[in-house]
Amino acid sequence: MAVPVTILCGELGAGKTTLLSGLLESTDRDIAVLVNDVGAINVDADLVEARTDFDTGEEVVALENGCICCSLGSELSRSVVRLWKEHDFDALVVEASGVGEPEPIARQFVRGPAGGPYDLDAVVTVVDARRFYDTFAEAADAPIREGPDETGARPIADLLLEQVEFCDLLVVNKCDLVDADERDRVVALLETLQPRAEIATTEYGAIDPGTILESDRFDLEAASESAGWKRAIEAADRSGSEDGRHDDRSEIDRDDNEHNHGAHGHDHHDDHDHHGDHAHPTPQDRYGFQVETYHRRRPLHPERFEELLADLPAKLVRAKGLCWIAGREKQAITISYAGSETTLEVTGRWIASFPEQRQQLYREGQPDLSWDEEWGDREVRLALIGRNLDVAALKSRLDGCLLTDAEMDADWSTFANRAPARMGETIIVSTDTGGSDGGADADRKSSSSED
Repeated sequence: MAVPVTILCGELGAGKTTLLSGLLESTDRDIAVLVNDVGAINVDADLVEARTDFDTGEEVVALENGCICCSLGSELSRSVVRLWKEHDFDALVVEASGVGEPEPIARQFVRGPAGGPYDLDAVVTVVDARRFYDTFAEAADAPIREGPDETGARPIADLLLEQVEFCDLLVVNKCDLVDADERDRVVALLETLQPRAEIATTEYGAIDPGTILESDRFDLEAASESAGWKRAIEAADRSGSEDGRHDDRSEIDRDDNEHNHGAHGHDHHDDHDHHGDHAHPTPQDRYGFQVETYHRRRPLHPERFEELLADLPAKLVRAKGLCWIAGREKQAITISYAGSETTLEVTGRWIASFPEQRQQLYREGQPDLSWDEEWGDREVRLALIGRNLDVAALKSRLDGCLLTDAEMDADWSTFANRAPARMGETIIVSTDTGGSDGGADADRKSSSSED
């Protein structure tokens, strides 16, 4: 019988190790633990060993000097398979580093060598209630604005939202550091960002082991597609609306967001009844969180778009999707905004940029692909998540970044353009809080790979 696996994610300092230590002390199951930290000294592994009854420490497999979801990915698979061969245990918990993305880790247990002896049971993300509130939930009043580091590394806020958006259970920890309204606002935003996940609130990482272990929550396809921004774009596609002017939020909330919030003690079943004249407001309604989409089949002017990214409204919490930027006719560029920074990264090519024969093959494999006779699949398609956000004003500003009719007929290669041009190349634009006329503070990270 396959051993159930729980992947434990969350930013540095969120309380993952405290939660894990308490879990090991409060359950009678035999649990194997794999812990990873990003430093040369594996502090998390030391903390876990100090709080367990293991005599030798052999049951704690610590991977040092890297992140298990990337540079040590193969070592992860080897380690957990070796652990399974050499020890008998009831469950495995993998504590990822604070800068680890959960999806690549999860895929190793679904499609990699570890998928044989193991069965991925759940992906759990731990959130620091105080920090999350200050960074995201109350962005209009207390924004945290940190520029990119000198290496152009991916923004931590972006990684945190990736951890939130790919999980089955969200544990809102350190609730003793927020008041009830702040806690509820954090929960409401998490529901907006990840409608499918169950949410539990706690203090000091205290949680019932049954909530974490052998819950049978994980579904790779559902987890991959359940982020609020993805569901908003899919809802817009189903509506057939060119600019996504419809109630995305109600469709998102209605599907999967009926669940009990553990220590929060709030059953949202009635909140998500959108039918009839007396429908109850959702938590998102009560706190002003909204999900909207923006869809245009005209390219963005690279300079005007970068200026917009340097001056995004504080009430915007999340923006993600695909961009068509003039001068980058081959490159499908993914945009990801979180905290105060926007990442632009080439993640593929537009099908329309391939030779006609290859285009036909791709289109035959994707019969529902939206296609324009002149521009093919090139488009700007974004999901916008905010709190009391003036969506019409933001869409108007985005429209102002589109090429004018005269610019459509111009030579696009003459535009000053810092957008990434190759697979693996990324730029990060930091929002300027000093006013609406700020220029972009951009950093660039690239690899030697060509598209």
